[in-house]
Amino acid sequence: MKLIIISGLSGSGKSVALHTLEDEEYYCVDNLPPVLLPEFVQELKQHFRAHYDHTAVCIDARTSTTDFSNFSTYLRGLRDSDVDAELVFFDAETNVLVKRFSETRRRHPLSHGGMPLMDAIEKERKLLSPIKEQADLVIDTSTLTFHDLRSLIINRVSTTEAKLKLSILFQSFGFKYGIPGDSDFIFDVRCLPNPYWQTELRAMSGLDEPVRAFLNQQRIVNDMLQSICKFLEEWIPQYQAENRRYITVSIGCNGGQHRSVYLSEMLAAFFIRKYQGVTVRHRELHKA
Repeated sequence: MKLIIISGLSGSGKSVALHTLEDEEYYCVDNLPPVLLPEFVQELKQHFRAHYDHTAVCIDARTSTTDFSNFSTYLRGLRDSDVDAELVFFDAETNVLVKRFSETRRRHPLSHGGMPLMDAIEKERKLLSPIKEQADLVIDTSTLTFHDLRSLIINRVSTTEAKLKLSILFQSFGFKYGIPGDSDFIFDVRCLPNPYWQTELRAMSGLDEPVRAFLNQQRIVNDMLQSICKFLEEWIPQYQAENRRYITVSIGCNGGQHRSVYLSEMLAAFFIRKYQGVTVRHRELHKA
């Protein structure tokens, strides 16, 4: 039985994820109290497994009295059985969450008794921290659009039997816009020659052939690429040995437009020959 447990902060995209999985033919249940999780799964296994072999549940803080102190026990019990359980946690920066609530005019589920929105968000962070610490995958949706998030869920979370268990995301970013909070590895490539200073290349990106040709001609760029490949080739299997299912590799340059984009594409092209679950995301290009 395949079980995906979705959790995270209010406004971080949990509903989008659950609806996406439902479109992918998962049986989905929203706002399930943690204490009911073992019994719920046992009931499905005994009586409805043929119909609900792929199930997703959302567990969060909408019931403010929910106690998450025993969540690790519930999760460990599932993983010790024949349930293929994955925990995906959705997060976002506080200022982004505030903006989302302001735009939708929805009330935060913990903002009872006149509690300010910022305080409610921080209270929720603290309340859900035991779940986040055990997550197989943490997705920061601060810079993701609705369509970005749906695509990410389909490519990384909604696995099929044909896909390998390990999902690797190579994402480019610009340091001047902040470091991605959901990274397992971060490589700084700002020391490499910058196509930005070539006037004819400035408006292009690392996806464009003239930029790719410029970077491919630089020996130091190829040395960096080979070094990162060698490092990841050595250490990714160690993560696999610990039953890790998700690895996020972030490549950063100054603006996230040229060097990091090129290297992310090259790394993905190299590792897709070894692992089927390889995806690429360019954070700043997406933003543009």
